Amino acid sequence: MLSTLNTAIKKEPSILMGLVSGAAIAYAGYKFGCYVGENDLFTKLPSIDYPFTTESNGGELVAKVLNEQGVKFVFTLIGGHISPILIGCEKENIKVIDVRHESTTVFAADGVYRLTGVPGVAAVTAGPGLTNTITALKNAQLAQSAVILIGGATSDLLKGRGSLQDIDQFALVKPHVKWCSHISKVSDIVPTLEKAFKIAVEGTPGPVFIEFPIDTLYPQPITSSWYQKNKFQNQTLYTRIANAYTSYHLNRIFSALNTTIHIHTKRSLLHKTPSQSHVNTLIKKLKQAKRPVLVVGSQVTQLNDLYSIETLQRAIQNLEIPVFTSSMSRGLLGSSHPNLFRHCRSYALKNADLVILAGVTCDFRLGYGKSINSKAIVFGINKDSVDLYKNRSPTYAYDYDPGTFLVNLYSNIQSSKLPENWKEWADDLTGKDIQRNIEISNLARTPSKQGFMNPLRALQMFDESLPHKTIMVADGGDFVGTAAYIVRPRGPLSWLDPGVFGTLGCGAGFALAAKLVHPDHQVWCIFGDGAFGYSIPEYDTFVRHKLAIGAIIGNDACWMQIMRDQKDFLGSEVACNLAYTDYEQVVKAFGGEGFKATNETELKSALDSSELILQENVKPVVINCIIDRTDFRKGSISV
Repeated sequence: MLSTLNTAIKKEPSILMGLVSGAAIAYAGYKFGCYVGENDLFTKLPSIDYPFTTESNGGELVAKVLNEQGVKFVFTLIGGHISPILIGCEKENIKVIDVRHESTTVFAADGVYRLTGVPGVAAVTAGPGLTNTITALKNAQLAQSAVILIGGATSDLLKGRGSLQDIDQFALVKPHVKWCSHISKVSDIVPTLEKAFKIAVEGTPGPVFIEFPIDTLYPQPITSSWYQKNKFQNQTLYTRIANAYTSYHLNRIFSALNTTIHIHTKRSLLHKTPSQSHVNTLIKKLKQAKRPVLVVGSQVTQLNDLYSIETLQRAIQNLEIPVFTSSMSRGLLGSSHPNLFRHCRSYALKNADLVILAGVTCDFRLGYGKSINSKAIVFGINKDSVDLYKNRSPTYAYDYDPGTFLVNLYSNIQSSKLPENWKEWADDLTGKDIQRNIEISNLARTPSKQGFMNPLRALQMFDESLPHKTIMVADGGDFVGTAAYIVRPRGPLSWLDPGVFGTLGCGAGFALAAKLVHPDHQVWCIFGDGAFGYSIPEYDTFVRHKLAIGAIIGNDACWMQIMRDQKDFLGSEVACNLAYTDYEQVVKAFGGEGFKATNETELKSALDSSELILQENVKPVVINCIIDRTDFRKGSISV
């Protein structure tokens, strides 16, 4: 029998490859924690029952789980490996948004999580479909965004045999996700997906990846027909052995046939309650402080079931501590508030005697901790224990959700009388902010050198034109960096930027998410002309899905943030120059609307016309604003 099997394996390699791939998948399950059997994490949750028959398919199961988890949108670029998932989503009334590049699927899923607190979902096909997501996936990891990335894959039976788009996807993805999993049979789909949603949001949020072999998603009769076309022909010993193994493989995949599968409802995320002694310690030190500063990061705005974003906003506003916001927390205090400061953070941190870092890391943005007064008492509040201690250990390190901590702090501090001498400190910072605003206004009035728009003046006009219900997306280098000094986010969750990774190309995906989640808001992208190149194809997506998204492009025909210093340091502009491309015409060709502005009159007209177009809520619009090259942000390259 052994010799017969050896001979059969030589003539029918699928037998050996099936055995090897089965062992490999089993090892992957052990190494990455991929298998989820009977999962007692969800046994106490309400569930729905789904009878799985020969007419059912794995894609329907995926869609039903997504529906129970509160998913409203799935972002995708179609591929045969994942078609059943998308059709299943359509049946469940989950809106399928098909885009033009896979990176956009993950950026959009990232944006959905930031704006709703529900993990965003991206579904891409195998091989190049997955590899195209890596930059956006890494951005989500570093931005601590909960994303569920679903990837197609070849059948386990064909692994390593040269099947279409078959690569080692775990080797690519594992460094960039919290957890990854391989589906080997239909009965794994529901518990694995439910576990993925839990892992994505608990602790430090982040992306997860689930790999679906194609034969786990299609109905059993279709899958069987792929492998058993010759089952009843040429019944040699070799084909009988091969068919026997194929039947075993298929029976294993569809072991859930004619059973009832339980799909659980969404579970609430539990947060560790801040210790009362820790809260009391901070209150005590605040009462002793003369120059406190609160620095708020994106982690503070990660939504949960414990309080609303408005409750968080009121808590921070009423703490009466000078506040500096960054990334997603910009707009948290509104467009203007007495405790909000924008331009004097370096001065404040160097002179503060107490600094609260709420969801903020001492990375390059804070000079690796050196930006903070070495004698200051530092309170670090962070979900991530690594980020909490990075580069500079805080005086008091608290491993909590920072938003929950701040809400708890305010509820305890209301009965405490805080020092009145903070007013002198606040007045000092207010004076610094006012002085910088005057300087910027004077620079905005500087006459044009090249006959184009002063970028500072262009951004002032843009800011003045925006309605209150506006969400802004930042995608660029120098123009976006300039906008941070001038443009005022209108309220909480009204500003999306890539975060610490500094990724270009996030604009279209974030804008998609914003308009889908908040169709009653205007959504505007602030693009550099270099960054806009990444998002151009998605104007086809905007037009097809009738999404009225606005954009202003700061077009100085170069990668200015790099060129300015590269020329000074190295004496060359190589690879830095672009062209004054008519981007508005490109958008028109996709079916959108576009305007070109080279002076204030033209920009005013473009902004007014764009407002009317966006109110019709039918198609996107772009303003190609030709701007001067300036030295406003000279020396801004970060390392």
